[in-house]
Amino acid sequence: MFASKSSLLAGCVLVGLALVPSSAPVAAQSATPDFSSNGTAWQAGVGGEFLPVDGSPSPLRQDPAHPFVSNPEANRTGKQPTYRIADLSNPNIKQWAKDIMKKDNDEVLKGKIAYTPGQSCKPSGVPYFMLSGGPLFMVQTPKQVLIITEGERSARRIYLNVPHSESPKSSWYGESVGKDEGDTLVVDTIEQTAKTFIDNYRTPHTEKLHVVERFRLIDDGKTLEVLISVDDPDTYNQPWTGVRRFNRTQATLGEEICQEGNFMLFDYGIPVDDKPDF
Repeated sequence: MFASKSSLLAGCVLVGLALVPSSAPVAAQSATPDFSSNGTAWQAGVGGEFLPVDGSPSPLRQDPAHPFVSNPEANRTGKQPTYRIADLSNPNIKQWAKDIMKKDNDEVLKGKIAYTPGQSCKPSGVPYFMLSGGPLFMVQTPKQVLIITEGERSARRIYLNVPHSESPKSSWYGESVGKDEGDTLVVDTIEQTAKTFIDNYRTPHTEKLHVVERFRLIDDGKTLEVLISVDDPDTYNQPWTGVRRFNRTQATLGEEICQEGNFMLFDYGIPVDDKPDF
């Protein structure tokens, strides 16, 4: 556990270093709204999916033929917990993606363990990262914003008030740049590897994925609302928008180890380092 805010900041910066391109652009001063934790964090409410927004095609939702039962609900009710199974009647998904997801859904319904990035110590990508239940910790400087969650072994890094690089390289989180629009931080993310998924329904995407997030505080600063717009012309027939909300809560950043030999319950190919560090 980090003992203080100063050590939290130091730890977060160290965690984020692995994701920083060597040619990171130089940022100007920023007046970004203050989302930083300052002894608190952001915790999502129930549900691990993006909520629909009026006027937009719907994000993927649970197949009503296979109701989702979370672990907390199973503990309360005694029901058998289940995995998320997408409703593939959604008309906005291209057929190639539906074919992949149907095969995966059929295997999960037959007993296969549904894959998630956290089970194999891999970054989740954007916008999947924002489906974390939290707690999310945010560290801000005039040049950048770091977003950290205990469930990931890395940090999202958002560069402030700079353009995208001329030729950004594909990566797990892509390249995220942010700017202020009044009380809202607008984050534009491009160049993500196609190894990640869009959501908890294991929706694939291509490297054309373009995500725009709008972060703002509502309810007198008690709630962080993130409006997320997703565009991938090779995966979706139309861009779509969803929303995710987090409540401010008291929390400290815990240490969650993910390495070979620490499989917890499942092992989906956790990376193994075959060379000693020293």
